[in-house]
Amino acid sequence: MSLSTYLTFDGNCREAFDFYRSVFGGEFQSFQTFADAPPDMPVADDHKDRVMHVSLPVGSSVLMGSDSAPGFGPPVVVGNNFSISIEGESREHVDRMFAALSAGGKVVMPLAETVWGAYFGLWTDTFGINWMANYTLPTE
Repeated sequence: MSLSTYLTFDGNCREAFDFYRSVFGGEFQSFQTFADAPPDMPVADDHKDRVMHVSLPVGSSVLMGSDSAPGFGPPVVVGNNFSISIEGESREHVDRMFAALSAGGKVVMPLAETVWGAYFGLWTDTFGINWMANYTLPTE
């Protein structure tokens, strides 16, 4: 299991991550815009150039981020625009973490398989902390 920080922006994720890369060095592990999403994913044309996901290794951690887009999470509130991300060891592990950490909180996106090949969910715990869980599904 690993924990990472996930940052959410309102249209300036690319600029922010170019800055972080200039400070920390390295290369992006992944960089996708909403234009890279499957055609059946409902994203407004004026949001397709926004970042859907970026990850930048920093030492033994990974800094991840995305821009907001209508229908994909709550609006950005500066100061509350980050989540702790759990990379689970299995679907069952993610199910356990999700159930325990979301108890008494608010589920934003229930666990489900995603277009990026993962089992994923979002929630806010009872203390107001934003979380996400991801398990990369095995490829066959």
